[in-house]
Amino acid sequence: MAAVGLTACSSSSSAGDGDGSRAATSAEEFGGMDALVSAAKKEGKLNAIALPRDWANYGEIIDTFEKKYGIKVEVENPDGSSQDEISAVTSRKGQDRSPDVIDVGSAFAMSAAEQNLLAPYQVSAFDQIPKTQKDPQARWYNDFGGYISIGCDAARVKKCPKTFAELLDPQYKGQVALTGNPTKSASAFGAVYASALAGKGSYDNVKPGLDFFARLKKAGNFNPVESSPATIQKGETPISITWDYLNAGYADQFRGKGVDWKVSIPVDGVYASYYSQAIVKWAPHPAAARLWQEFLYSPEGQNLWLKGYSRPVLMPSMKQAGTLDTASAAKLPPVPGNGAGAFPTEGQISKAKQDVAQGWTQAVAG
Repeated sequence: MAAVGLTACSSSSSAGDGDGSRAATSAEEFGGMDALVSAAKKEGKLNAIALPRDWANYGEIIDTFEKKYGIKVEVENPDGSSQDEISAVTSRKGQDRSPDVIDVGSAFAMSAAEQNLLAPYQVSAFDQIPKTQKDPQARWYNDFGGYISIGCDAARVKKCPKTFAELLDPQYKGQVALTGNPTKSASAFGAVYASALAGKGSYDNVKPGLDFFARLKKAGNFNPVESSPATIQKGETPISITWDYLNAGYADQFRGKGVDWKVSIPVDGVYASYYSQAIVKWAPHPAAARLWQEFLYSPEGQNLWLKGYSRPVLMPSMKQAGTLDTASAAKLPPVPGNGAGAFPTEGQISKAKQDVAQGWTQAVAG
């Protein structure tokens, strides 16, 4: 929580000062939203990393922020992984090239907090974020999420699989791909976790997921090519396991381009997860970093994620407040049953991440 009585950043003379901006743990401490906006505009730039424009509608989100505040968002390595983000933060400490903010899988956000890489900051909507979706010290908070899904090009695949069990069928030889390496990519890590649940595993036991991909590799069905819009359009990865909002977005993107992309949330492995936002402790543009977070957690920012088929973390409170884009919400892919009733704890995610790091190479080697 923001400490009462800390006034170092509350005056207009200190707002925008590098050290003062980095110390501000809320807009109030900064001197209010007007002071934050003014200081951020003065900085004029935000260093972001690994934000593809076609990922959860980030293209429109970035364009809207730039137009609204006149701040240039420079995105480095847009197709990078969560681990790439962490590596950039640690290797560029104190440099102007350091990322200001990161958007990483929850397991990576927890790791970054443990490494003391993140600055605590409570966005104005902090109290509306469920307790299970944020760090009590406000070093990170979940932003948008979705369910692991199976995307399939019905123009190239005779019968699109809808469950993990079906993916082992010989007809899918060389066709099943992930969006990255699960030791580095949160989406691929989610795919392993979901397949573990499908294989009678649990949040405490991800090993059945590693066993599944070992079987998929042995059957010749696993495709080592990292799936992307480019590989999908070329026909290199006709089946892709990733978040439902990505697959749903691809369906829109490829409509009329010879790719009939279908999306299914597998009933035998229903797994949901969020990505997390955080401000880098030594952000070179600390005011812009904080204003970016305020924008993302405003109804405008949250609805832009929803427009990209992802489920914003403030969706329940916005629905109650009447600020939710109901038209976009109605377009979300259907979830089997009641969906994921619970999320893994920090401890469970940390252990699963370690198990995947130790076992992935062996699972798909050879």
